[in-house]
Amino acid sequence: MSVLVILNLGNGNLSVGFPSVIVQLSTTSTSVVDKFKGSLPAAPELIEAYKKWNFLYQELSQRLRSRSALEIENEDITNVSVEAFKELCEQLETLLNSWLNSKEFHELERQLRTELDKKAEIRFLIEVDDDLTQRLPWHSWNFFKAYSKAEVALSSAENRLIPQQYRVDGQINILAILGNSQGIDVQKDRETLENLQGAKSEFLVEPKRKSLNDHLWEKSWDILFFAGHSQTEGETGRIYINKTDSLTIKDLKYALQKAVERGLKLAIFNSCDGLGLAHALGDLHIPQIIVMREPVPDLVAQEFLKYFLQEFADGKPLYLAVRSVRERLQGLEDEFPAASWLPIICQHPASVPPTWQQLRDGIESDRTDSTMPQSTTHDRSDHAIPPTSHPAIAILRHPAFVAGIASIAIASLVLGVRQMGWLQTWELQAYDQTIRLRPDEGPDPRLLIVTIDEADLQYQDRMGMERRGSLADAALNQLLKKLEPHQPRVIGLDIYRDFPVRRDQTELVNQLKQNNNFIAVCKHSDPEANDPGIKPPDEVPEDRVSFSDVVVDYDSVIRRHLWSLNANINSPCTTEVAFSLQLALHYLAAQGIKPKAIPEKRSLQLGNILLKPLETHFGGYRNLDDRGYQMLLNYRSRQVAERVSLTDVLSGKFNPNLVRNRIVIIGIIAPSVKDDYYTPYSIGRQRNQKMRGVFVQAQMTSQIIGAVLDKRPLLGVLPAWGDTLWIWGWSLVGGIIAWRIRKTLNLGLVFVVAVVTLSGICFILFINGTWMPLVPSLLALILTTGASSAAYSQFRFWCSPNKLPPSSL
Repeated sequence: MSVLVILNLGNGNLSVGFPSVIVQLSTTSTSVVDKFKGSLPAAPELIEAYKKWNFLYQELSQRLRSRSALEIENEDITNVSVEAFKELCEQLETLLNSWLNSKEFHELERQLRTELDKKAEIRFLIEVDDDLTQRLPWHSWNFFKAYSKAEVALSSAENRLIPQQYRVDGQINILAILGNSQGIDVQKDRETLENLQGAKSEFLVEPKRKSLNDHLWEKSWDILFFAGHSQTEGETGRIYINKTDSLTIKDLKYALQKAVERGLKLAIFNSCDGLGLAHALGDLHIPQIIVMREPVPDLVAQEFLKYFLQEFADGKPLYLAVRSVRERLQGLEDEFPAASWLPIICQHPASVPPTWQQLRDGIESDRTDSTMPQSTTHDRSDHAIPPTSHPAIAILRHPAFVAGIASIAIASLVLGVRQMGWLQTWELQAYDQTIRLRPDEGPDPRLLIVTIDEADLQYQDRMGMERRGSLADAALNQLLKKLEPHQPRVIGLDIYRDFPVRRDQTELVNQLKQNNNFIAVCKHSDPEANDPGIKPPDEVPEDRVSFSDVVVDYDSVIRRHLWSLNANINSPCTTEVAFSLQLALHYLAAQGIKPKAIPEKRSLQLGNILLKPLETHFGGYRNLDDRGYQMLLNYRSRQVAERVSLTDVLSGKFNPNLVRNRIVIIGIIAPSVKDDYYTPYSIGRQRNQKMRGVFVQAQMTSQIIGAVLDKRPLLGVLPAWGDTLWIWGWSLVGGIIAWRIRKTLNLGLVFVVAVVTLSGICFILFINGTWMPLVPSLLALILTTGASSAAYSQFRFWCSPNKLPPSSL
């Protein structure tokens, strides 16, 4: 909330006092004006203190401006004078606060403090005609210490506001006059203006009067800037535009009035003794003026301009920007005493200071002040363009509103399209790409895969082992005998054996029945797919049987991990535990980690990890077949575990350390046996891009034990409301980009940065376990940026003077 406080001292001066003091207070949210009355006594001691202060300041100013900083540090007499001056500054501040704390004024201040919020932005205007009272250090009033967002300005009782033209071109136009600079360095000011983003500065270096006059008449300016020598003569001011010519403000009266009519909003006179200039400029109804109230050292002027434009362009309100920089100048007061006393705003009481963005966008915040008292009148000629004379102008008065509405509308559209499933393909493709781009974690050191390829099939045949399928009974028996001495934690056979062991393989029968570390697989039936299922080996007890079923997306890619399935009594396979989960449970049991079912959450707890099932709408999935208990499969690596062939194991050509305390998975990889799947690592649809089933099972097993033991993240998503906020947030970013950046090249560069930033954030979060809605966010960002840019372009077109309706001109 912005608050306007006007302290009208009325008729009077410091010699006789101010018998009729009125404070008027109003806010941007209400037209109600609070009015308090009081008075201020005469303060002759304040007059004498200021005269002494001014005399010593002038002496110090002359001396400091003629010496370098090094000379100042080495000159004892200057240091003595500086200390005396600082004491005089403190004395003047004390006398000012004592005067303002007088009983005639104290009750008025108390009422004012009661009405004001300490967090509010306060524009504090002091209306007084007495020159000496204007020159007092009002910012030192103790009142302002309690209100960190308040800043003081000088004003006059005149409230007539000259109508201004409405200009929209997406940049701030600055006329910079670099006048007589003998003995001062105005080049620093020029560099500051040239490096200013979002503004175009035209420089007049030591111009002739005609050139300056023509520029003020013929072009539209938002800001008028002057650097050079100036001085106050009586109640007027004089600027030295070159080494031989000087002008009073009266000499530029009609040119400046024209500049105000054409949209001049702010004048900055970064020169000495500017109050006389402010008086004369105020008579021309320039909305805001910033001057230096006393002679100003060169470095102080340069620092003020640099930091003021930096704060103002970064979005800080004009008053707060001036206060911030004024306080920052205190850091120079060891060399330049009272530097923080110099800048002062001179404000037209009927004008609202614009922000940098409003200046750039052509929004006429300074046309009227809605917080002005009702008695204030504004002169609106028939030539003025009313701010709401055209619907597009009314919208442009609130560009943030346009960005907000566009972001909400487009985010809602994107969310609706996503809900219908139209973005699912793109989102799953983005998911796959992210999997491929992640750093490879390397093989899981807790797993070993014994592979059976075409050479291993031929080896069994050569050795006279009678096969029924890919693994002969004799080969399996020998394999188990080779592995067991090396103490594997668990052995899993990812090969269906829906037939009994041969009668001559009684040793294998005993192995399958008695080896508690051996896990076999079966396959559930699927009536919808006309799949009868596959039964488990007869010799393996039910508690060591698991299913090897996998869930495949509509595009034939495995992205989900089915870890449990409700039993179907009509299926030859009735186990509820997946092969990967069974292997993981056996491995973890040896480390004292037991599973705990949580029925109310349909979840399984392993250590500190909770395995939770997917929902119908999960991340980029829509209308997901969520039967059983599934989770996203967080692939570890293209090569998930070390491998050794069946032939090498049977021949004893393997490293025993690869077996000890590991999960050993036995599976077929021979191309003649169809057991392969597309995964996120697959590029294209050739068979060589597929991953063998045994490797998929190893990925799933590794995912569970990695989550429990390594804190490797299981992939999750945001809740529905989180997705909504995320997508809307990036939609809003697009609207803000379009609002703040108008030049096509700059817009393109910032847009690319936004896209890269969004993608980078989503990638980092994915690595840490959260699948973010990248595609919907990108779509919302693109659409809102494009739509908002187009809308603003249309608004600027229709708001140009030659496109407005005749009644508005």
